[in-house]
Amino acid sequence: MYILVLVTAKDKRQARKIAKILIRNRLAACVNILGKVESFFLWQGKVDSASEALLIIKSKKIKMPKIIRLVKSLHSYDLPEIISLPITSGFKPYLNWINESC
Repeated sequence: MYILVLVTAKDKRQARKIAKILIRNRLAACVNILGKVESFFLWQGKVDSASEALLIIKSKKIKMPKIIRLVKSLHSYDLPEIISLPITSGFKPYLNWINESC
């Protein structure tokens, strides 16, 4: 099964570092980085906000435990967002490429 993994990072620099290492370790086929994402969240009982970068990671479900370990080891947040969504369908040659790349 293929997945999209969403990870927010403190900035594009941290996001790029995570992305490159995910690709090098064949944990992701592709990572898109969206910069200047404005996030609002509840943290320690208060509404907080941050300007962040969002990583959109294309991978396989079987890789998720390793993705979590790697992101946690590189991330500056105490509680980084690392969530996955299933890819239920898609262009078969692209899905095959994800499979071969991971």
